[in-house]
Amino acid sequence: MQENNMPLDTIISFKDCNIYQQDHLVLSDVTLEVKKGEFVYLIGKVGSGKTSLIKIINAQLPLEEGEAAVAGFDLTSLRKKDIPLLRRKLGIVFQDFQLLTDRSVYSNLEFVLRATGWRNKQEIDERIGQVLEKVGLGTKGYKMPHQLSGGEQQRVVIARALLNDPDIILADEPTGNLDPDTSEDIIKTLINISKSGRAVVFATHNYTLLKKYIARTVKCENGRISETDHNQELEFI
Repeated sequence: MQENNMPLDTIISFKDCNIYQQDHLVLSDVTLEVKKGEFVYLIGKVGSGKTSLIKIINAQLPLEEGEAAVAGFDLTSLRKKDIPLLRRKLGIVFQDFQLLTDRSVYSNLEFVLRATGWRNKQEIDERIGQVLEKVGLGTKGYKMPHQLSGGEQQRVVIARALLNDPDIILADEPTGNLDPDTSEDIIKTLINISKSGRAVVFATHNYTLLKKYIARTVKCENGRISETDHNQELEFI
């Protein structure tokens, strides 16, 4: 397993990285550190590079230039066989849920656990119960996805992301399809998760949430990333 000696409290580290989508340079000179237990907004207009950065973090895209490490793994020399090991340290929350519609909430979560090596039925039951309780769905395991509201489905997605006790949660526009009240519930859930010691990277262009739940903010703009001052007016599209 390829590991990188990051500072103990740093879980994501980028230094002088150029990020490409196919052959197109999306972000230049990316230098970024995220610490354990930190909640970070990743903002920017559509096409500004937010999703590309997330795809580099979870090794969907290769890092070709610069130095980076995620959860102890050196992205610059990451071998294909180590990508699944890195991804077990990551939980992904998608905008469009990506739940299996032909099975219950419990079966959706069981599928992920069994796919990642869990075999003991009692341990599987206990873990599913724990993550559903954490997102406020302790009594909904028997329901089918279509029987849940959009907010409840997104909570299932967060529960799924927590199953293997990841160090990092990557949330890519997780409130994009939700109404304002439900969006607030989701962000409060993710902020609480960060307080348990997991880093949360929350990609969004939801200005209202950003103003109400203030946290460190990194902006993708004009091919660069920068820290954004909340005292200045932010512009979104």
